[in-house]
Amino acid sequence: MNDGILRGDHHVHSTFSDDAVSTPQENVDAAVAAGLDTLRIVDHVRRDTAWVPEYVAAIRTLHVPDGLTVLTGVEAKILDRRGTLDIPTLPAGIDRILIADHQFPGADGPLGPTAVRQRMADGWAPADVLDDFVAGVIGAMERHPGNQLAHCFSLLPKIGLAEHDLGAERLRAWAETAARTDTLVEVNEKWGCPEPASLAALRAAGAEVVASTDSHVATDVGRYDRVRRLLDGEGAA
Repeated sequence: MNDGILRGDHHVHSTFSDDAVSTPQENVDAAVAAGLDTLRIVDHVRRDTAWVPEYVAAIRTLHVPDGLTVLTGVEAKILDRRGTLDIPTLPAGIDRILIADHQFPGADGPLGPTAVRQRMADGWAPADVLDDFVAGVIGAMERHPGNQLAHCFSLLPKIGLAEHDLGAERLRAWAETAARTDTLVEVNEKWGCPEPASLAALRAAGAEVVASTDSHVATDVGRYDRVRRLLDGEGAA
């Protein structure tokens, strides 16, 4: 089962993201070389991003060999506890939005890790921090169903917490929401998340898991190490 998951890479950046170096076509060629059957090209957006129609048009002109399916995505951060996303109006042709925890989804807007750490030092209880964080992720899935969670829980170590701090109840609510909203959850090579206990919660809820490298250079496309170990560890979680 895991070998099938590893034949897809559902989060690959191209030169439409300012921190990536490979063109869409270079990513396609790398996916073919890696023996993949599915590739999702994804690039970062904000509310004022204007190039998405150009991006969609570029994907449509790619030379894609038989046996490879190329999908599209845009990656947008969660802005607040309600699940608002930092995203423009999207044209037809985007398959999935990748919902990302780049910053903490605060009650009144996003907070950087340093601000969250300071508030915790001033008395913000970790349980309340985790409740707000999970509420933001769940809210985003509910407001934007049928999409994908990108590197979910990657923010937690940055604020001094960990996935195991979430506990079974929060994980169950998160996983059940993913299943109910048809949200794909990626296992991310770059950030090494979600961890086996979280993946087991997703499986129990009937949510769908996909693999991703979060690559910013074509030589990383479809190259899995941490993802393989996380998926193998799920059975022992």
